[in-house]
Amino acid sequence: MSDTFFICHPERRIRRILRIRSRRISRFARAGVLRWLKFNLVGLGGVLVQLGLLEAWTHFSLGNYLLGTALAVEAALIHNFGWHCLYTWRDRPAANATTVALRAFRFHLSNGSVSLLGNLFLMHLLVTVMGSPVLLANAIAIISCSAINFLLGDRFVFGDTS
Repeated sequence: MSDTFFICHPERRIRRILRIRSRRISRFARAGVLRWLKFNLVGLGGVLVQLGLLEAWTHFSLGNYLLGTALAVEAALIHNFGWHCLYTWRDRPAANATTVALRAFRFHLSNGSVSLLGNLFLMHLLVTVMGSPVLLANAIAIISCSAINFLLGDRFVFGDTS
């Protein structure tokens, strides 16, 4: 298959790599790894949203970098929730609008809290205390919150099948 096919369908490339490299992995484990990779692919888009907005905020000197961080995190949360519904956890569709609203609430409650508090704490520590550049500190904060956000998304937000 051509490289352009895999660019348009990254999940198929991921599945192919998993089949080739490890035939002994159980179907359950393989599905978990595939979901983790999808989560990180969506997260990469969220990282671009967050870092782009934070760069714009600091470039135009619109205020304190911590306020810019909070607004950028919120924009990334909205982006990520939509794509997680459509891509990462599409095998767990919502039955109705009420379920979507409940999932959005749980996503903001769990992933939002971890991301916002983790980012603000680490940004303050890395930028103010240690003198790191703002975007580097933000990238470190995002990576630091990733694993717990995946578990919260899988178990708490999208764990129901309704």
